Amino acid sequence: MDIYLKRKISFGIMFGVFAVLLLFRISLSRDIPASFVFGDSLLDVGNNNYIVSLAKANHEPYGIDFGRPTGRFCNGRTVADIINQQLGLGFSPPYLDPTTVGSAILKGVNYASAAGGILNDSGLIFGGRINFDAQIDNFANTREEIISLIGFPAALNLVKKALFAVELGSNDFLDNYLTPILSIPKRVLVSPESFVATIISRFRQQLTRLFNLGARKIVVANVGPIGCLPYMRDFNPNAGDECVTLPNQLAQLFNTQLKSLVAELMTNLEGSLFVYADVYHIMEDIILNYNEYGFENPNSSCCHLAGRFGGLIPCNSESKVCEDRSKYVFWDTYHPSDSTNVILAQRLLNGDTNDISPMNICQLSQA
Repeated sequence: MDIYLKRKISFGIMFGVFAVLLLFRISLSRDIPASFVFGDSLLDVGNNNYIVSLAKANHEPYGIDFGRPTGRFCNGRTVADIINQQLGLGFSPPYLDPTTVGSAILKGVNYASAAGGILNDSGLIFGGRINFDAQIDNFANTREEIISLIGFPAALNLVKKALFAVELGSNDFLDNYLTPILSIPKRVLVSPESFVATIISRFRQQLTRLFNLGARKIVVANVGPIGCLPYMRDFNPNAGDECVTLPNQLAQLFNTQLKSLVAELMTNLEGSLFVYADVYHIMEDIILNYNEYGFENPNSSCCHLAGRFGGLIPCNSESKVCEDRSKYVFWDTYHPSDSTNVILAQRLLNGDTNDISPMNICQLSQA
């Protein structure tokens, strides 16, 4: 076979694969017309830029691989950004951005806020933040605006088919139960079991309210292995090279009950499609098997200033930045790198029931 023919065949195969992927994305975008995102700093895309808060990422070196600082607590994109790109929706704009009005809201809105939690007092040490109750209030406002734009029946149908991503809970531990200035009395007075029960009870009410506002396809992410964060490692040096035990135990205690809650809601709320995203499992796999994913450093912050793991001081303009961000699991003291977020997003989109159950996001889009 001559070289010209080989090239034609190779080009044909490549074009065919590209065409299939393009059609697949178009198909997904038709089934998921919009994406509404709720969460904390893992998913915040700039809402905290518009409030008085110590939790901000609108400065360098944040966004170093995004092109500019936007308020994302990452060198690049959030997990929701990457999922939305794969769904053909583009980035969901921050709710508080003055330009997030009119037709801009019809493909979805991001309500996530750094330091936000399920409980209203979580993240208090950072000052301003938008907790989950307030995020749902903001969605209710968006819903009314969509109704005014396209009418009630079309708005109801859009919301029904839209993807709702909910990622909260970490700050209820990190910036509440485990906060040094608060946690000693709280942990003495309130057992881990009682604290988790309080969070789950509140979360049940909040997710039910979201359903009552028309949400049907709701992905709920659990809490990751927070004991493995560079911040936790540096503030608990007795753990040595291992992840810190107590935070991970709290996360697992919460996650077990959250999985049951998601199943309960899907059973009790007729027509709902609640999905449990096991971020803990995926992140644990990445950290333990980092070499298999192309990483070189699974435990330190790429953006670092002080501490063995770079976790003592939050990422700021004085921090040093690792040369190759793609080799680090963690971008800063608390947050994954863009490369880690890509893996998380792909496994939530296409993973098996060990990663996300009872179905992945691609399957949910067709449901």
